[in-house]
This record gives sequence, structure tokens and C-alpha cells, in this order.
Amino acid sequence: MKIPGHKKRIAVIGGGVSGLVSIKCCLEEGLEPVCFERTDDIGGLWRFQENPEEGRASIYKSVIINTSKEIMCFSDYPIPAHFPNFMHNSQVLEYFRMYAKDFDLLKYIRFKTTVCSVKKQPDFSTSGQWEVVTESEGKKEVTVFDGVMVCTGHHTNAHLPLESFPGIEKFKGQYFHSRDYKNPASFSGKRVIVIGIGNSGGDLAVEISHTAKQVFLSTRRGAWIMNRVGHHGYPFDVLFFSRLKNYLTKIVSQSLLNAYLERQMNQRFNHEMYGLKPKHRALSQHPTVNDDLPNRIISGRVKVKGNVKEFTETAAIFEDGSREDNIDAVIFATGYTFAFPFLDDCIKVVKNKVSLYKTVFPPNLEKPTLAIIGLVQPLGAIMPISELQGRWVTQVFKGLKTLPSQSEMIRDITQAQEKMDKRYVESQRHTIQVDFIDCMDEFADLMGVRPNLLSLALTDPKLALQLLLGPYTPIQYRLQGPGKWDGARKAILTIDERIRKPMMTREVESSGSMTSTLTVAWVMLAVVFFAIIITYF
Repeated sequence: MKIPGHKKRIAVIGGGVSGLVSIKCCLEEGLEPVCFERTDDIGGLWRFQENPEEGRASIYKSVIINTSKEIMCFSDYPIPAHFPNFMHNSQVLEYFRMYAKDFDLLKYIRFKTTVCSVKKQPDFSTSGQWEVVTESEGKKEVTVFDGVMVCTGHHTNAHLPLESFPGIEKFKGQYFHSRDYKNPASFSGKRVIVIGIGNSGGDLAVEISHTAKQVFLSTRRGAWIMNRVGHHGYPFDVLFFSRLKNYLTKIVSQSLLNAYLERQMNQRFNHEMYGLKPKHRALSQHPTVNDDLPNRIISGRVKVKGNVKEFTETAAIFEDGSREDNIDAVIFATGYTFAFPFLDDCIKVVKNKVSLYKTVFPPNLEKPTLAIIGLVQPLGAIMPISELQGRWVTQVFKGLKTLPSQSEMIRDITQAQEKMDKRYVESQRHTIQVDFIDCMDEFADLMGVRPNLLSLALTDPKLALQLLLGPYTPIQYRLQGPGKWDGARKAILTIDERIRKPMMTREVESSGSMTSTLTVAWVMLAVVFFAIIITYF
């Protein structure tokens, strides 16, 4: 039974990045969050531990994030200028700790507490409340909450498809999932096969090749390889993600866009010559980000192979008939599955597919008081998406925003799924794929925080031009509407300073010609921008 005027209590499950932003979003809307974290610390995926914990995401010691700091930052908390553009996992965790400390989030987290079950209250159809059973130090506790935000991520359960590799049970060497890999020391002088060419597979093949006798990188489909370093040394994603480029992708055919991206990637190295060229187009699969893989291939330390057909006691036979003998170890970089075992049949997951309205709300509940945060796979950063989801969800929980009818939600889910199915190759990897900019703009529109470039062009042309041509920063969603941040404009206009700062550690003579060229380019783009505004608006 609800008490009039009482502050709604929200259960937040998980203390990783999505959990942290959810706590803060609850506080911004005057809700009372209680976060349950099964371990003794925050960070989730980004907290490295030598020994993986059951049911918790795990990374290897050398992991460097593949989205740059200006694309991944929280919208009202820019990453410090002296931090590198692509951070080591320890620095990512340090940023999260700073965020949690500065917004005083830790006091809302109950560590070493496992959520056993989440069930509807008997009067759920009217109250929307949930019974949450937790366990800590052997003691169980039952608490009623007005809403639940599930923030457990999708890198928890290792997907190890041994049934697809006949003979693996006879293999005398070592084999395991990439989740259990921590460092390359134990592979010195060995012949190693890495199966899978996602980001983890590429990273492991490169790292192990520095100590191993030989590394074989096995892939069924091949992959397009992107580099962290873009034109003129800028992070690739601050160049790739901009509003102008996103507008252009809407008017250019998918085939032409694919051809352009493939040409760009092939200019760095010929994917066909390196044995990596896939049958699918560049935008039909989540790309692999790896700076060093072509260097290891050209030096012979990594050899690219096709899919493994079968294993013997000491060898691997590939589908093209080739064979590699004296294999010492096999690492399966074959991805992850996700599930919600604590939920009371509210959400069904089948082959990594789940039906959620806007990737967040189950459409079949009488009351919208259960939300999944961060269950998306963008080409781009997940952090700002989780934050926008949290901001929207807490407004729904508070009653400031409403959801459409069940039939409308199901229709929207079906359309979104058909769009993704049409574009991406069939794989468990692509069941929760979203387009970075479109996804964030969609949530921003639902809350009224998407910046109006036409209005800004008339009132603040400098900012409007930066938003159109510059990096697609999450900070733009704090310029207006609920949650407006006074520091947003300055933070957006100083993005370039923060990008350059960590690399300029030695004084060098400035190149005036480059500066003048860039200035002329910006002036020309500004003229074009305002000509479009005058002509069409």
C-alpha cells in the first residue's frame, strides 16, 4: 500500500557503470535508490581482478577501452583533460570512482549483497510494486520497492560453444574462454589458437604473439578492422561521430556508405591480402577495433586462419583442409550470453534476443516499473546511452513521462528488430545492436533534451557550428530541458583542448600553416552551414 507523498524507493541491481548512473538519475528526480552489488566494490566490467568471480564480467590486465574519453564521458562530468583519450581499464575505473565520490553515490550501495529474486507484489496491477529478496552474509531480506532498474550488463555469462568444435574433448592441450585470460606470461614459446575475431579475440592474439612461438587467429567470417588513431592523429570516433556526418548517412545509400568506409579501412592495409576481408559489408557487423593486428600479421607473429573444423589430441584441422600440429592452447573468444535469473518470468531471453520497448521496458507489464539499463551494443560508448536511459526511466517512474499502449510498444519493438536483422549478419553478437547517435537522440527526444540546432544557429552560432561539425559529445544533452547543466556550453567548446592536452607533453614549434588551413576550412564550413539555414528554414 502506497503512502501519499512518500518518496518512491527504487532497487538498482548492479554497481557497474549503468548502476552508478541509475543511482544518480534517481536522486535527480527525487527518488530513493537502493543499489545491490554482489561484490565488495563498484566498477563492474571495468574492475580488473586476477581471479574471475562467478556471475561477474571479467577483463584482462592490459585492456584499453576502444571509445575515446569525449565520446564516453557522462553528460555533466567531463573526463579530466590530462587523462589519455583511450584509457587503460584502471583509468576508466578511476573515472568511475571520481564520479561516484563527487556525486556521493556510494552511500546508496549495499555491497556483498546478491539479489535472489524480484517478484510482483499481489497488488501489482494497481501498485506496480516489487518484492525484492536479497542475501548478504548468509542472511536473506525481503524489501518492497516501487521500481526496479536492472543494471547487470551483457558480458557476464561466457558463451563457450564446444559442441561446434568436434574433437575438443580429446584435445590434450589447454582450452578456455577469453573471460579467464589475464596475461600472456603462461604462453611463452607455445603455439596458440585464438578462436573469434571480435575485440577480445584481436587483442588476445596480438598480446600473446609477443611471447608465444606462434599465434593462429581463427575466424568464420573475417572482420573489418578499425584503428583508434584517425586522421591527423585524432581519436577515430571523434571524427566518425558528428551530427553532420550522421545527417549525410541518411541521404547517402547504404551501399555507397559501405564502399567509403571499406576504402578507408583498406587504405591502412588491404584486408584481402591480410586474410581478413569478410563477405559482409562494413556496416553489417560490429567492427573490430585493433591498432596492432596488421603489424603482427605482417611480421608473421599472427597467422589468420578459417574456422576450425575439428580438433585432434594435438592438432587443429580447418575447414579449408589445412592443419596445424603441436597446438598447446586454444582460447575461445566467442562472446557472452545474458540472462536475468532473478526475475519472475517478466523478461524472456532466447538466444540473446529479448523484447524491450526502446531496449528498456518490457511491454507486457501493467505498470512500467521495471527497466533494463545498458542492454545495448553500440558502435560507440555505452556509458552515455545508459545515462540517457536512466534519465528517461526515472522520469517514467516518477510519472512525468508515460509509455504508449502495449500494442504500440510491440509494434515499435518489431520494427526495430526487423531493421537490425536486415542490416546485420545473423549472430548472437548483433541481437542488441543500436546506432549510437540515433539511439541517444531518440532518448533525448523522449525527454526534451535534444539541442535544437536551428534555434542555436540564431542565438549561439558558435555553439551550433560546434554541435554540427564537432565530435558527438554526450554533454550536448545538458544544454536544455530537465537536468540542464550550466557548464555544458563551455565543456563542449573546449573539447579540442581536452583531446590535445594528454599528448602534448613536449613543447614543439607550432605549425602556422596547418592552423591557418584548419581556420579557413572552418570558415568555409560555417558559410555553408548558414547558407543551408537561410535557404531551407
